[in-house]
Amino acid sequence: MTLLITYSLLAAIAMAANIGAQHLTLLAYAGKFAMPLSVAVGTGVGLVIKYMLDKKFIFRFQATSAVHDGTTFILYTAMGLATTVIFWGTEAVFQAVFHTDFMRYLGAVLGLTVGYIVKYNLDKNYVFRNAFNAS
Repeated sequence: MTLLITYSLLAAIAMAANIGAQHLTLLAYAGKFAMPLSVAVGTGVGLVIKYMLDKKFIFRFQATSAVHDGTTFILYTAMGLATTVIFWGTEAVFQAVFHTDFMRYLGAVLGLTVGYIVKYNLDKNYVFRNAFNAS
């Protein structure tokens, strides 16, 4: 139960960073590619923050070198591709249906929630497998 609460809290932090980065990007740029740019920036910010939080507080992972950490981050990112499709798809559907920023952000939060559930299982079984099984 503690793991669930911790993971949920860390996911909420990463979601807030993602949505905040999207919002700041939209404030800074309102051109033709504003929405896709904001989603890409938010995704990148959320990814880096979530990786740092997950490896420290969820999986207690310690890389043996910068190369090891980089390789793990690449694998972590690869596992996130499918979950990113869930997140982006949900956000895009909410934008297309409701045409409001609030509903687009709600779609993003819902998509991120489902994506993080899937991502935890992928990370536990494929990315941080040895670190998780050792604890």
